[in-house]
Amino acid sequence: MRFADFISVNDITKNEFREILSFAQEIKNNPEKYINALKGKILAMIFEKPSLRTRVTFEVGMLQLGGEAIYLSPNDIQMGKREAIKDVARNLERWVNGIMIRTFAHEIILELAEYAKIPVINGLSDLLHPCQAMADFLTLKEKKGKLNGLKLAYLGDGNNVAHSLIFAASKCGVNISLATPPGYEPKEEIVEAARKNAEDFNSIIEITNNPEQAVKEADAVYTDVWASMGQEQEREKRLKIFPPYQVNKKIMSLAKNDAIFMHCLPAHRGEEVTDDVIDSSQSVVFDQAENRLHIQKAIMILLMGRD
Repeated sequence: MRFADFISVNDITKNEFREILSFAQEIKNNPEKYINALKGKILAMIFEKPSLRTRVTFEVGMLQLGGEAIYLSPNDIQMGKREAIKDVARNLERWVNGIMIRTFAHEIILELAEYAKIPVINGLSDLLHPCQAMADFLTLKEKKGKLNGLKLAYLGDGNNVAHSLIFAASKCGVNISLATPPGYEPKEEIVEAARKNAEDFNSIIEITNNPEQAVKEADAVYTDVWASMGQEQEREKRLKIFPPYQVNKKIMSLAKNDAIFMHCLPAHRGEEVTDDVIDSSQSVVFDQAENRLHIQKAIMILLMGRD
């Protein structure tokens, strides 16, 4: 492994992508082998956005690997306001062995990684959610037995989760079809970068406004909330635009009979997904949530386990 930080799935090679998934599966299958993998190591966790899954999985992951984690709330640092980002980086590198950050502006993560001499992990930014995408593809591989050649359909907002799913699909030969309302498509530069990666597998990255087209013959159907944190002022507007992209039984019936339903959570039940889908036997949303723990353990060991 050559990467020093984990900021984007697009930053790692196709081989590294596969190795992270394999290592996470090994850790999941044999957790007792790794109880001292990060003994004596400390992870600083910077949260400018609240989270259930991100905080618990990183903190529990460090504890189960023999290390410790320190939670830093927005009031503890106020990066860019109370203290310059580069100064935060230079302080933390003297005290801890790694930094996980969950923030709004992606530029904050890039600047933190530029100045910190210790590994930086992207726990979420407004642009990307790479740890989630890695957990999703671990789940997809577990449920389907392979990745190359599968079709993943994504319905909803072309947001940070969608961006990271596109990058992940391009690293392993998954065909991905994203259906969004007009004006809510993923960023063009992300789609183009992913399409260059996908050429190695002859896999397809399709962007459409037609949810039925996206879901047709899909092996997995994925959705996310219509208005993310920081978009509260757009919520009422989005609630009028996004209903045609709701994942319900009718939409799921257009996918393959054995298609699985995926969601990064938290879910707004009755909005982007109906109860009869998220609570159905096709739903793997809690497997995805569990796999955040195993993927992040793998990433932390690979980044922080070096002496």
